[in-house]
Amino acid sequence: MAITQAETARDIQTPDWKLRYYEAGEGHPLILLHGSGPGATGWSNFSGNIEALAKHFHVYAVDMPGWGESDACTKEKLDHIGATIQFMDALGIDKAAVVGNSMGGIIALALAAEYPERISHVITMGPGAHPGPKLFGAGDGPTEGLKYLQQAYRTPTPEAMHALVSIMVYDKTFATEALCKARSEAALARPEHLTNFLDMLAKGGPVSRWASLDVLAKSQIPMLLIHGRDDRVVHYENSLLLNAYVPNSRMVLMNRCGHWAMIEHADEFNRLVTDFVLHA
Repeated sequence: MAITQAETARDIQTPDWKLRYYEAGEGHPLILLHGSGPGATGWSNFSGNIEALAKHFHVYAVDMPGWGESDACTKEKLDHIGATIQFMDALGIDKAAVVGNSMGGIIALALAAEYPERISHVITMGPGAHPGPKLFGAGDGPTEGLKYLQQAYRTPTPEAMHALVSIMVYDKTFATEALCKARSEAALARPEHLTNFLDMLAKGGPVSRWASLDVLAKSQIPMLLIHGRDDRVVHYENSLLLNAYVPNSRMVLMNRCGHWAMIEHADEFNRLVTDFVLHA
């Protein structure tokens, strides 16, 4: 019988945050970090991965401050790197592998740069490598996908969520009515998250700080960089850049895959992560 959201849900209080997370399995700690979309949570991003990964690891899928059932977060308090370390400390996790999609990938890279002694492996899916001009990015601001994401924060209706999910994936059959309705309801359930995110956008975005590429270039942490060739939110040039900088890294570029490799290609993603953490 498949595990459920209700049976895996936990709450924990750290020095600064009440955090919701979803826990399953035993073994080496594996922390899953979600992206920044409206209605995103540890469960909504990784519900197709937790059970498979929990056969090999002690899995924790965390709602970051400002998302899901975790505390609200303003731009002034934003520190997802520190929140993750507080989460690990509160649960007595000395060292963990971290898996991050999009914003979660940015957090994972920053953790590797700032707290290398706490991170055993890094797996990213579609993270930005660093702010600034891109070779293949449009010159008029956010990418197509990020524009849809921002619009869904302003009007988090099922219709806006359908438009967003359709951009996030290559295969549009993943943009189901049930998924779009669930994302809309989750976003509307915490209106303070929506307001705070839009304020973050006006003040520089929902990233507290970026990993230094110069620091990552000296890192010996094994890193697996998974990216969709058809990602319309974050171009795969970002992972190519990371692969060039990080000495102990490898990159998997997936065809017919958008921004959510862990959802569109869940079985392959689960196999890649399991093999990498067990053997890299």
